[in-house]
Amino acid sequence: MVSIHAPLTDQTSNLVGYRELSCMKNSAILINTGRGGIVNEADLARAIDENLIAGAAVDVFTQEPLPADNPLMHVNHKEKLILTPHIAWTSVEARNLLMDKVYENIVSYMNGD
Repeated sequence: MVSIHAPLTDQTSNLVGYRELSCMKNSAILINTGRGGIVNEADLARAIDENLIAGAAVDVFTQEPLPADNPLMHVNHKEKLILTPHIAWTSVEARNLLMDKVYENIVSYMNGD
């Protein structure tokens, strides 16, 4: 598994392309929650369609909202790809849980734990 959590910079732009994807095991899963543009989307779609990797989960894209002509929208093996909006984590339940955990951490700190 490769999980990307990096900013988009000149050094990380198109950091993962077809060459890098083809070096991965065919059982590998790529996760990009960093920034769109780090993974070349056309190359990722090609790698999935050619069964070079087992799958991918992506919640950041070079253009958001994701346009209908994006190559990731047209992969043949849709079951190998999860696409979510970058704000998917911000459900009401997730935000409430986050605030509960922040509160618990503050209370623990104040209690000397």
